[in-house]
This record gives sequence, C-alpha cells and structure tokens, in this order.
Amino acid sequence: MSDDFPGGGSRAVDLVHLARQTLGDRDLEREVLALFERQSAVMVERLRHATTAKTWAEAAHTLKGSALGIGAFGVAEAAEAVECAQVDHLSSEAWRKLARLEAAVASANAFIADIAKAA
Repeated sequence: MSDDFPGGGSRAVDLVHLARQTLGDRDLEREVLALFERQSAVMVERLRHATTAKTWAEAAHTLKGSALGIGAFGVAEAAEAVECAQVDHLSSEAWRKLARLEAAVASANAFIADIAKAA
C-alpha cells in the first residue's frame, strides 16, 4: 500500500474513516456508499471506453477522489496507478492496471452491498 493512502487493513472500506467523514451519521454513510457504488461503475465504464489520455486520467482521478472520501484506500491506490498510466492508456500495462482497479472496485462494492444488507 502506498504511503499516500492511510489504512492498510483488510477491509475494502475503512469504516472508521467513513464515520469520521460523515460525522457518525449512519444515514449519510449509507447515502455516500450508494453514491460511490453508482459512480464507480460509471467511472470504470468511462475508463474502458476512453479514447484519449485526458478522458482516461479524469475518470481515474474522479474515482480516486471518491474512494478516498469513503475510505476505500485499495481502490484509491489502484485508481492512482491507472491515472498515472494516462500517457500509455492503450498499452497492455495500462489495461492490467485497469483490471486491478476493477477488482478493487468490485471488492469495495461487494463490501458495501454486505453493509447495506446488514442495515
């Protein structure tokens, strides 16, 4: 895990960080997590269909910011790697980084879905 991102635990979303961000408001937590689920799907699709380095970088940067906001530090780290691959966004290495990001997003969204079921 990068030193730029706190956490490092095994959870896909740092619930302590999320609680700090939402001032402990459980309804707001659920709303923010639902927004992340929707936005992450949109940003991954934008990355898959990006035809320019700018579109690629913007989608990755947006996803990184959203992930940091909820404490999905694994997603943020993977999104940063994708963002840094913007110059070669059509290379096989960039696509490997995108696959890693997609896996991190899927893990975070599965964790969020489990939280929603438990609520």
